[in-house]
Amino acid sequence: MNNQYIRREVFCCETCDELKSFWEKEISKQTCYRELEETRQGRSALRKLREEWKQRLEKRLRMLDNPDEKEKQLNPTD
Repeated sequence: MNNQYIRREVFCCETCDELKSFWEKEISKQTCYRELEETRQGRSALRKLREEWKQRLEKRLRMLDNPDEKEKQLNPTD
């Protein structure tokens, strides 16, 4: 189970400062996890691969939409 979905319960706190510091720590942990995940995704090659496949598919669709242009490229003497 992912750590961010674990329920945390605060049973009692003596002062508001303890409660405030608890939540500040939790927020900073979540911020750190989010930044690490963004960094990991930024280093991933998946985004680049998706972009390459998107370009290939767009090129293929253009070729299928305009078959005359492909024939002109193959036979430039016409």
